[in-house]
Amino acid sequence: MVDWDRQRVTCPAGKQSISWLPKTNPKSVILVEARFSGRDCTPCPLRSRCTRSKREPRIIGLQAREYHEALQAARKRQDTAEFRESYAARAGIEATHGQAVRRCALRRCRYIGLAKTHLQHLISAAAINLVRIANWVNGIPTAQTRCSWFAALQKAA
Repeated sequence: MVDWDRQRVTCPAGKQSISWLPKTNPKSVILVEARFSGRDCTPCPLRSRCTRSKREPRIIGLQAREYHEALQAARKRQDTAEFRESYAARAGIEATHGQAVRRCALRRCRYIGLAKTHLQHLISAAAINLVRIANWVNGIPTAQTRCSWFAALQKAA
């Protein structure tokens, strides 16, 4: 959790950052770095879910306050049933598109011309449908959506 007024970040284990440093790289979207103490991070049981570093403590890069707060508000809205209901159709399309990109190399067109490209897309769609039907007939379940490390950390806190 970020306390912008006190310039502190609190980790999932309840420890507070020890420094709040402005970044000087003008090309970076990161404006502030909050660093945690090695004494807090090294023995922490949640360390593997916070950072991949073996020895260094956690460092969190923050964007501008308005961007950070907008992102947190969007994440909070995504936890509502209303959002899940409105996003369900798009989630299905995204899954189908991802499968087409991985299985049929949909981002690379094998042909020149709109008619042949359209035919490739139709054949790719038919191939995906055939694979899904074959999996359904053979009782192969659909894959579960993966959970990012950061999302898993937020659920645990």
